[in-house]
Amino acid sequence: MMTKRLPVRMLWFSIVCAAVVGCGSASGAQPALPERYADTTFWRLSTEMSEPNGYFRSDNLLSNETSFQWVVPSLQKMARPDGVYLGVAPEQNFTFIAALKPKVAFIMDIRRGNLLEHLMYKALFEMSDNRVDFAFRLFGRQRPEGVTSSVGVTELMSAISAAPLDTSYARVVLGQVKERLLNTHRFPLSAEDLDYISYVFESFANAGPRIRYNMGGGRGGFAFGRMGMPSYADLMTETDSLGVHRSYLATNEAYATVRDMQLRNAIIPLTGDFAGPRALRALGKYVRDRGGVIQAIYASNVEQYLFQDPDNWRKYYENVAALPVDSTSVFIRSASQGYNRQQSPNSRQNELLCPVQAHLKGFAEGRIRSYWDIFAYCR
Repeated sequence: MMTKRLPVRMLWFSIVCAAVVGCGSASGAQPALPERYADTTFWRLSTEMSEPNGYFRSDNLLSNETSFQWVVPSLQKMARPDGVYLGVAPEQNFTFIAALKPKVAFIMDIRRGNLLEHLMYKALFEMSDNRVDFAFRLFGRQRPEGVTSSVGVTELMSAISAAPLDTSYARVVLGQVKERLLNTHRFPLSAEDLDYISYVFESFANAGPRIRYNMGGGRGGFAFGRMGMPSYADLMTETDSLGVHRSYLATNEAYATVRDMQLRNAIIPLTGDFAGPRALRALGKYVRDRGGVIQAIYASNVEQYLFQDPDNWRKYYENVAALPVDSTSVFIRSASQGYNRQQSPNSRQNELLCPVQAHLKGFAEGRIRSYWDIFAYCR
């Protein structure tokens, strides 16, 4: 683990090196990023890249960022279409993945609970060949007759809200989720892991599409229905800056993109600290050794917490400098209301797009010293 800031010349070399595909690797042909990952490879990558479970004050079962769709049209223009996606937190990643169609996606969070929630999602995607069945399963409701595959996302959320919780059906779905993870994929999940997956699924089933993010209550700070946080239905029915529904449940195409990647084991969850010693660096080496480039880093507001420690934010940028990036690589950030360059009218915060290389150059030159400095590089 680095404990001191690298000299500017040395750090800038690492940034340039990371931006050149294959820099530092052995001569000869590189292995390519695969189209499909075997179950054993998926689990090995997830396990070997991960760090020990960390702490956050909320279970963070769903996003609270109402504006994350807002930037999708600009994001699609900025980011390369064939890169590697890196994100943090739960379901909002699926919307960005549907928009960017990466070769492979890695979802990293300091809590192992986020990894387990993504495994629950993975099983539900694989079990559901269409978004309507998926959404009803996610909330433990039976799909009623008359809700067709062409239903709009607003009508879909309304139909699920109107359907009663079927506890018997929900138990069957939860059993199928565990069966798929344990026996189809043969992931060696512990009893504690399975208990947490039950907790997550039951939280969604009990609350329905009204489930909300909250910092108070629940097992690790999660509750729903207070503090004015957006519901799952709110998040799914938001739009981009052009008024287009972009959530992963908005269209059959968006859902199919994410499901196809799940079926190919190409959405890989990790446990790790963005300022930690292993996860980001192992991910960067794996991608770089296979000629890949990071297309987007969805950081949410993680940097807000990293900058609270004088060492962590430097370690974080040193980790990012070890990732293979180029001029198209972009940070996707969530910022407070004070940054209103791109903002949904319903938003609690703003989503910003920020070129990665410009940040790394600014850091190497000593021009990033506080959390507020990073926004000078955002659009």
